Amino acid sequence: MSSAASAAKTAPSNATFKDKEKPQEVRNSNILAARAVADAIKTSLGPKGMDKMIKTGKGKIIISNDGHTILKHMAVLHPAAKMLVDVSKAQDVEAGDGTTSVVVVTGALLGAAEKLLKKGIHPTIIAESFQRAAAKSVEILLDMAQKISLDDREALIKAASTSLSSKIVSQHSNLLAPLSVDSVLKVHDRVNNPYSVDLNDIRIIKKLGGTIDDTELIDGIVLNQNAIKSAGGPIRVEKAKIGLIQFQLSPPKPDMENNIVINDYRQMDKILKEERAYLLNMCKKIKKSKCNVLLIQKSILRDAVNDLALHFLSKLNIMAIKEIERDEVEFIAKSLGCKPIADIDSFTEDKLGQADLIEETDSNGSKIVKITGIKQSTSNTVSVIVRGANNLVLDETERSIHDALCVIRCIVKERGLIAGGGAPEIEVSRQLLKLSRELPGTEAFCFKGYAEALEIIPVILAENAGLNSINVVTELRNKHENGEKYAGISVRRSGASNTFTENVLQPVLVNISAITLASECVKSILRIDDITFAR
Repeated sequence: MSSAASAAKTAPSNATFKDKEKPQEVRNSNILAARAVADAIKTSLGPKGMDKMIKTGKGKIIISNDGHTILKHMAVLHPAAKMLVDVSKAQDVEAGDGTTSVVVVTGALLGAAEKLLKKGIHPTIIAESFQRAAAKSVEILLDMAQKISLDDREALIKAASTSLSSKIVSQHSNLLAPLSVDSVLKVHDRVNNPYSVDLNDIRIIKKLGGTIDDTELIDGIVLNQNAIKSAGGPIRVEKAKIGLIQFQLSPPKPDMENNIVINDYRQMDKILKEERAYLLNMCKKIKKSKCNVLLIQKSILRDAVNDLALHFLSKLNIMAIKEIERDEVEFIAKSLGCKPIADIDSFTEDKLGQADLIEETDSNGSKIVKITGIKQSTSNTVSVIVRGANNLVLDETERSIHDALCVIRCIVKERGLIAGGGAPEIEVSRQLLKLSRELPGTEAFCFKGYAEALEIIPVILAENAGLNSINVVTELRNKHENGEKYAGISVRRSGASNTFTENVLQPVLVNISAITLASECVKSILRIDDITFAR
């Protein structure tokens, strides 16, 4: 047979071999890229985790160990790696905490899947087995969880403190944890929405000056804008009736451009008098509605608020606050129970909000406007004033408080607390390993791989705390085999301990969400057998 004929005969088999190899190469590439993201972030896990310094494209510097914050600013190009960024975002939306853990668990599950693929197990079988293992894990976690009442404030504070223990501001958890708990409890509507909390009702205001210890909770609304004092208006009003306007306090302007030539000063004086009368009439209509505090939406026009109008408002003893941002209008309207007013003819008393007191205060070198004793509100609203020496501290404190708020929201959704420090992962791993011995065929291998992958959390926690991970995890396994299901890694004791009695607590919803989302992400990556780029 000629060489040409021989080549022609072997060509189809080579092509078939390449076709079989391509999906495997794509999966290996996806797994490698995704695991690289998990490896980059794992050092920030836990109370002894390291911080990352991030320089954004605009030159802003961010220092944080929050998983979602790090990934959000990370330049990730590979499509599979971006899926880990998305899973971290989904965890942040669902639970608000555990954003680093979910990425680390996803990376470990992908590592386990890679080993199973090398044994010749089909990716669909691995993905489906992992999903069943995740469902079983959720059952085990719910069985481990201790039921909690929202009236148990101390237990809620312990959960918030555990969330803050891994943050840069952990030394201030004695202040920030109770503040976060009280914020959520004040805005929670136990009658109409017993299992839901809208964190948008908690307004966080950052102010330079002072220290984190000066951070305070205000039962009401705090505005960044200041009262206008240049015209001599009031800066403190009791029994406030508040109007929110979206029109200009200035003389009307024609739609088209035109020029008026005035050759007699008496004509000019007549125009000025008419403008003055027009503005005075507007201000009198506002006063007639019994309004004594006026919030003015920010406008792109420089003369949206005429100085003469401000003078009239001050003479009528009406407090004026201008440059309310457009995205604040809906929140203020809902919180104060007032309605935005689009024109002066619609300015009536029924559209006003009411509050016991609105005043401008000065503390730590910055001024704020507080609105307290709000009446007729459609929702409870509180404000947290965050103080700090610089913007880096302010930003990280805001992120930490947000995570603590989300932890309490998780408890409102699912009234259960679980021990931290890797205890849930070790217990779930132990029970899944036990179950794998009873399963037939390839599913037993998949359950075993899934169970071993979950041990990555206590391993990383131990490594980040400077402990021998092999010794610590072995000790944890032994304790859990002996029935100590709350045994986890204690940073205080530098080893295994009962983390539940040490008050290292977290909402069970955080663990459930992390395992569920990680398993779904792994399933999606395993089912990809090709990558194409659209034009």
